[in-house]
Amino acid sequence: MNYHPDSDRWTSLYSASRRVIACATVIEEMLPFLPADVSYEVLDFGLHLRPDELKKTLQQKINEASQNAEVLLLGYGLCSMAVIGLQATTAHVVIPRVDDCISIFLGSCAAYKAQASKEPGTYYLTKGWIEVGDTPFQEHQLLVEKYGEVRAKRLTKLMLKNYRRLAFINTGQQEIEYYRAYARKIAEEFELNFEELEGSPALVKTMISGPWDDEFVVIAPGETLSYADFVQANKP
Repeated sequence: MNYHPDSDRWTSLYSASRRVIACATVIEEMLPFLPADVSYEVLDFGLHLRPDELKKTLQQKINEASQNAEVLLLGYGLCSMAVIGLQATTAHVVIPRVDDCISIFLGSCAAYKAQASKEPGTYYLTKGWIEVGDTPFQEHQLLVEKYGEVRAKRLTKLMLKNYRRLAFINTGQQEIEYYRAYARKIAEEFELNFEELEGSPALVKTMISGPWDDEFVVIAPGETLSYADFVQANKP
């Protein structure tokens, strides 16, 4: 959609009834900024492992939520192309123009690109990712039980062969010391350089309240999310 973020049409959307549909890791960053009148639904992080199922579930939730809200805010990025093909029904759909939630946690695509340029071989961890348990480090424990410590460590290091840095994104959540210590210990165990990055709520706050600039894709009822929507802002 090509509305200007300051146009009357967009201004009316900023005050419209909204509902959030978000991944379990992203919703934590959104909750501190959600107005009381904005409802939300959390989807299982495990759906990321099954992109087709994630797409199907998201479309179902969009269809349901559109009956009671005028704007749906999706706490997702491209996420293995799972959002491509999603259709807005009777509500507008707003989604960050990002590949995945690393940009969301860092506050912008620019911040993520800067980190990727600095050290492309980086594995990122946040409080949310540690809690949901979907990392090679939690999988390592399963390998230990199956193969023993020595072989498990060899297999885990093989999975991490392209990584040199473990970056813990501090998003300011509670009990951060515990998660920081966990990430540092993991980095030491698997001989990765540890670095803590300051997270930013900028993208989350803008998604909730606007203005929806080039960092976001906005589609109107009847429109469909396409891959071009996520790359057009980067075209010359």
